Amino acid sequence: MIVGRGVGGAGGGRGHVTRGRADDGATTTGAGRATGAGGTAVADGAEKPPVGAFRRWYSTLHPSLQLIGLQLWLPLFFIVGFCLCYIAAFHAPHPHDVPIAVVGSSSAASTLQADLDDAQPGVFDVRSYDDLDTAQEAVLRGQVAVAVDPGDAQLYKASAHQYQVSALIPAMLTPVLTAEGDAPTVVDLAPLPAYDEYGTVSLYLMLAWCIGGYMVAMFIGLMGAPLRHRTRVTVILVGAAVISLVTNLLAGPVVGAVQGHFAELALLGWAWIVAIGLAVNGISYFVGRFVALPAMIVFVFLSMPASGGAYPAWFMPQPFAALNAVVVGSGITEMLKRVLYDVGPGYSRGLTMMASYAVAGVVLMLVGKRWWEARRVRRIVEGRTTMFADAQTANREFLTAERDEVLARHGLVATDTGTIRTVPDDERAQLDEGGDMMFGAAGGLEAEELPTRPVRVVDERDARQG
Repeated sequence: MIVGRGVGGAGGGRGHVTRGRADDGATTTGAGRATGAGGTAVADGAEKPPVGAFRRWYSTLHPSLQLIGLQLWLPLFFIVGFCLCYIAAFHAPHPHDVPIAVVGSSSAASTLQADLDDAQPGVFDVRSYDDLDTAQEAVLRGQVAVAVDPGDAQLYKASAHQYQVSALIPAMLTPVLTAEGDAPTVVDLAPLPAYDEYGTVSLYLMLAWCIGGYMVAMFIGLMGAPLRHRTRVTVILVGAAVISLVTNLLAGPVVGAVQGHFAELALLGWAWIVAIGLAVNGISYFVGRFVALPAMIVFVFLSMPASGGAYPAWFMPQPFAALNAVVVGSGITEMLKRVLYDVGPGYSRGLTMMASYAVAGVVLMLVGKRWWEARRVRRIVEGRTTMFADAQTANREFLTAERDEVLARHGLVATDTGTIRTVPDDERAQLDEGGDMMFGAAGGLEAEELPTRPVRVVDERDARQG
């Protein structure tokens, strides 16, 4: 006889756990007491929670197949999100309402606006600036794409703030400006260094911090629901420090994509990862194991196209252009550009965005913990379980029975205390090789011999006699 540890009894010669199914799909033990999946007990004679026909059918599948099926929503969601966000946003970026600074009178701006509307309607929004210094500062801060000084025939850009803008907009403006007068000379106020030739470092650092922040909190939500707030927050704080140090070490000293600014970037990365982690942690109380869905939507699928890292908001379709003001990707990339190249709107906008996400996460944590605990108590009292918990329980029982079968093939048995001993010859039962269609043969799903090598077994009685 094979004794299965923690499964409540023997399963005959094959070592399967003895279980029966009530009409509603609940598992019954040998004593006749009904249990929900995951060990949730239902009082004798009490009305068990109703289970739908699909769930009853699904519970008859092989436990491993149940677990696989219940996780396939994630790749499907990823594919849909990628198509609707990345492909939709980047398949045909086109400039619209691009702000252009013109140094001089409003009449000069009006003239240029009329000429641009004739050549490319709806693309440019010309703004008048009184002096050159103010116009150049607007370019460096990202308030306008380029600045034009008609008096000196100069066109000013800032490649470090947005490479795509600095490459495309001057080429689009030059024919119109040449028709009005002399061909402009392009002056780069903030050229990119050779180690970041296309200005993509800030984009990919932003992605690393976003993905790292949401994944740390996602796994906390998946596996650490009962943990206290301080424990979960501590994991986020420590995880953020590790991720920030690793990304900045790799991007800087190892790859060479960043030169200097290590301390500032490490602190900035840590703060953003913490803010994202707190937000996802708060969300996880309300969505449970599906936390990846809202986390990826907010911090990857919407944040990356709307961040302005690949193309500015002036090139993006809606709703990505409008989301530029609120997504974390925008705040992170603008702060990175300020640290690395001293361009962009400054730190106040990013700090405000960072604090807003962190505060929202803390509020969701405080409210969500109470809501989750109340929901958990209600589930326990009502004996309700989830399909995923059912599949985990069935898989655990299956693996336990399979382990006992492997041991039995070599004359061994696992006891209730967890030790393994030999089975006397007079107690060994002939193993059943047939199996059944749900639990499979002794080797699992396939009716094949187990790929285990013979084990040298020394009987305890022989050992004592020797």
